[in-house]
Amino acid sequence: MKSQITYRNAEEVDFPALLKMGEQLWTKIKKDELTTHLRNACNAENKKVILALTPEGEAIGFSVFSIRTDYVEGATTSPTGYLEGIFIEAEFRRLGIAKNFIQQGEAWCKEKGCTQLGSDTWLTATESRNFHKRIGFWEEDELVHFLKDI
Repeated sequence: MKSQITYRNAEEVDFPALLKMGEQLWTKIKKDELTTHLRNACNAENKKVILALTPEGEAIGFSVFSIRTDYVEGATTSPTGYLEGIFIEAEFRRLGIAKNFIQQGEAWCKEKGCTQLGSDTWLTATESRNFHKRIGFWEEDELVHFLKDI
């Protein structure tokens, strides 16, 4: 199965499947906000959305990369490539799909003049933190956000 998975940039026809997977990844974002976010990502010059597809053409995963010119925690250069999100349907994990996404995203970021790739996840997201370490990221910092009503 691994060798039969294909990859390509997301297209309009893919949007329902992309949104469905996005809702599984970003569970706290409202559907209308997520729809806007993903449509913008698919159409922006500084973003790349890659899909993984089965031989039958079923979307089974996606990744979103961006080029950031704002501050990226720990980055020593700008612009900086950024892994905005990555998702693979559970039954297709551990087949090298994420590694392939990262390789394609890194190549695209390099084409755009980046020499580093950043990412983030929640402090409590142990599975995500372990995934990032397995694919070559290191933890740069831990950050806790505070808010107070006044």
